Amino acid sequence: MTDGTPPAPIQLFTYVHDASRLELLIRIVYWILIAIVVWVYGIISFICLFIQWFHILILGRRHEGLSNFAKGYLEYLVHVMNYVYIINDRRPNILPVKTRVFEEEV
Repeated sequence: MTDGTPPAPIQLFTYVHDASRLELLIRIVYWILIAIVVWVYGIISFICLFIQWFHILILGRRHEGLSNFAKGYLEYLVHVMNYVYIINDRRPNILPVKTRVFEEEV
């Protein structure tokens, strides 16, 4: 049961001492799949940003859908970085999921 409070944010880049050798082998296949998704998503995001540039130039304002697509690409990229850069063994989804990235002053 929930009491109406939002769940605590999960820190994506956490150090984990123990590592799995099997996960290291699985990671190679996962890297390829993630790379394909990032490549396709990145190309479409670049096209959206190019269109956004003209939208701002002509109309003087941003298009929310184009901005959200580019934001989604960056959030997905940050979401998979901890796995791709061997920071921990928590396997992310291959396809993009809703992720929120926050900046926190320490």
